[in-house]
Amino acid sequence: MTPVVMAITVLCLYLIFFRFYAKRILARKVFELDDANETPAHAMRDDVDYVPANKYILFGHHFASIAGLAPMLGPAIAVIWGWVPALCWVVFGTLLVGAVHDFSALVLSIRHKGQSVGTIARDVISPRTRLLFLLVIFFLVALAMGVFVLVISGLFAAPDLANIPATSHPEAIFPTYSLMLIAMVIGFLVYKKNMPLWPMIAVGFVLMLLTTYIGLDMPITGFTASDWTWALLVYAFIASVLPVWLLLQPRDFLNSLLLYLAIFAMLAGFFVLDPEWAAPAINPNPVGAPPLLPFLFIVIACGAVSGFHGLVASGTTSKQLDKESDAPFIGYVGMIGESLLALLAVLATTAGAFSSRADWESFYGSWDKAVGLHQKLGIFIQGNANFIHQLGVPLDYAAAFISVVVVGFAMTSVDTGARLLRFNLEEIGQTIGVKALGNRYLATFLAVSAIGFFAFFKVDGKPAGLFLWTLFGTTNQILAGLTLLTVTIYLYRKRKPILYTLLPMLLVLGATIAGMVMGIFGAIGKEQWTVAAVGLAIFMLAGWVLIEAVLVVRKVRQERTPG
Repeated sequence: MTPVVMAITVLCLYLIFFRFYAKRILARKVFELDDANETPAHAMRDDVDYVPANKYILFGHHFASIAGLAPMLGPAIAVIWGWVPALCWVVFGTLLVGAVHDFSALVLSIRHKGQSVGTIARDVISPRTRLLFLLVIFFLVALAMGVFVLVISGLFAAPDLANIPATSHPEAIFPTYSLMLIAMVIGFLVYKKNMPLWPMIAVGFVLMLLTTYIGLDMPITGFTASDWTWALLVYAFIASVLPVWLLLQPRDFLNSLLLYLAIFAMLAGFFVLDPEWAAPAINPNPVGAPPLLPFLFIVIACGAVSGFHGLVASGTTSKQLDKESDAPFIGYVGMIGESLLALLAVLATTAGAFSSRADWESFYGSWDKAVGLHQKLGIFIQGNANFIHQLGVPLDYAAAFISVVVVGFAMTSVDTGARLLRFNLEEIGQTIGVKALGNRYLATFLAVSAIGFFAFFKVDGKPAGLFLWTLFGTTNQILAGLTLLTVTIYLYRKRKPILYTLLPMLLVLGATIAGMVMGIFGAIGKEQWTVAAVGLAIFMLAGWVLIEAVLVVRKVRQERTPG
């Protein structure tokens, strides 16, 4: 099957599963969505975090928030095992697991006053699980955002200052920061001056394209990666405390429009190029690589299923959902969009960036070559730039344009992540009785400080975030499994069908726990005691939640048993 035929087949599967699986089975049969139910955006409206949003605007926010670097990086590494395993998990993992996870987390949150999955676990499973969830969430988000900040600062810094010339794109700086100002002006005009939404969005999009074009010929140089790291942390603080209507909603929606344009251009160029596979279909034993199973699931991570998505769905998206019938489009299709990015990553790294099998093997010849974050991001940009180049766009301009898109979405994940960490700390404060954490400025400062810790603090000469990055995939997948566990118990209590969430939960938790155990023993063998200790702590927290879940299921069954 050629890459083009494969891509067309996948696009058809996306449409079929949304229309029949998401809308007919999950929305109607399992969760029984009803627009007569008032969503938290209306019931608890405060015009800061709880604000009803147009479903297309909210889709833009949700998609932009979950579409960070991970769906580009994970599949770009996983193709070392061949394009068939990577593509199968990116597609079927999304449609049967990841999209179900995102959608169900969103619905569960709107049925619980817009609360996060950690707080919902308290009500659904037991009070003790709330703190366990919150601790796992805090580590995951702070680690991921710390690494995102490092990667963005590397993209921003001039090549001679960042020492990563293959992936430095200082031309992305001007359009990225210009978008913040454009978004704030549009948010103010729409929400406070009642200007019409879509004309304002059109103006903003044109301005965004103009600043992108200007930025291509006006790279901002002279600053180190460390300078940009500090600037990103300051931005994350500001974005986290501002009302969602002022920056988050308009910025994310405009960013999503840019991504739609990029995806369309990359797909169109891909079909024009009609490339052949440069990578093998299956490469079961790459040099130095861990076993294909279970690590394929863990490495691809957000490209198929991500616990972080459940945090976005239950952290910011649920607080802006206008009506329940919008949930399938935003939750399920949002994950399909993420899968589409992962699909493009697979195509770019197996059929776009390399002209022959020998070229591909020179880059993916061993696990050590495959796992570099900046190198894989560079290959994603290079491969998709080659697709866009087929449309007549100069190759260097195409690469710069994709870099702007990549940075924009990584930035969106950072500011959303900082807000989620703020919510997380506020909930931790409620759990342990520290009222001061309810102050959004203090909670945001601590959240940004945690992100900065993973970006700046060194472990064995490497930033803590990069040193502990091997734990991101397993922690992320464990959180996804625990979220599906919470949804399954909720449905079980409500006497609703549970197989649609139970089977994905068993797959994700089984594969990830096996991977984490192997990772812990591997870290011990390499005397990486910090990685082993943190991994063991997360494993124990997850095990505790599972035990609590088993106990509550037994209790519910006993209550239902006559006599």
